[in-house]
Amino acid sequence: MSGEDVLEAIRLRGDFGPFCAAIPYAQFLGMSLGLDADGVLATLAFRDQNVGNPVVKALHGGTVAALLEFAAIGHVLAEVRPAAVPKTINLTIEYLRSANLEPTFARCRTERLGRRVVVVRVTAHQADPAKPVAAATVQVLLPPAAGEDTTEPA
Repeated sequence: MSGEDVLEAIRLRGDFGPFCAAIPYAQFLGMSLGLDADGVLATLAFRDQNVGNPVVKALHGGTVAALLEFAAIGHVLAEVRPAAVPKTINLTIEYLRSANLEPTFARCRTERLGRRVVVVRVTAHQADPAKPVAAATVQVLLPPAAGEDTTEPA
């Protein structure tokens, strides 16, 4: 399936399956994206390989960070519908509490939508959405529109 077909599946049917399948680290970590009445829901399935500290029984912070970034990109794909996959400019993470050894979920909201940059706020939780385990602000660069001049003025 081509990149255009993958994006078309998201635009037309809200089907993130081909997108998730095309990203090896998403498969390795057990991440998926889906759409529901509240928008994009990113899920990190619990896997033994995602354990960061077996003594305190917590997920690795890097897997939580990957979920936050993955959720933000999925959110931009579903909400903004760019012509190509956007790129992360910056990711600022706040770890709020230890993430237990269980599935983790992330939701996003758009903080700012510019012509070339989208700022997304992401919150990750586990069993209780009122008790987030991490949050992030993600700045995402949109690809240029077809025919758009991206050169800087002289």
